[in-house]
Amino acid sequence: MTDQSTNGRKIIATNRRAFRDYFILERIEAGLVLQGTEVKSLRAGRASMTDSYATVEDEEVFLLNLHIPPYESGNRYNHDPKRSRKLLLHKRQIHRLRGLITEKGLTVVPLSLYFLRGKAKVELAVAKGKRHYDKREALAKAEAKRELEREMRRR
Repeated sequence: MTDQSTNGRKIIATNRRAFRDYFILERIEAGLVLQGTEVKSLRAGRASMTDSYATVEDEEVFLLNLHIPPYESGNRYNHDPKRSRKLLLHKRQIHRLRGLITEKGLTVVPLSLYFLRGKAKVELAVAKGKRHYDKREALAKAEAKRELEREMRRR
């Protein structure tokens, strides 16, 4: 799923599930440390963000469970598809994330993976998990909005 958006981002993957399962409180852009064949695989538009999340360990932030499949034309030096990847953030951003994560129920999830001026970036979100009834409420609101738009088009 590769498309070009208007602000110079070449979007590789989006995490639509994050919007369904979490309340998004804050967004942060981070660089991504990659190995050689990972970049080629991303340029081909292949990545999956299902069940991925970020964690802070010893003044560093890592993205876990991001699946970047091996490059087809790669050789024996291909990368491990599910390895943890280091994120590039400023020290004050890392301290802020650590403070937010220690609050009850908050987590850091990736929203999208994209290239910006040739550099691989990931948009992170500080998020709070939705309860089952919150998800039902969000679905009901979306359905009501669709019905309203459908009715407006009919008239």
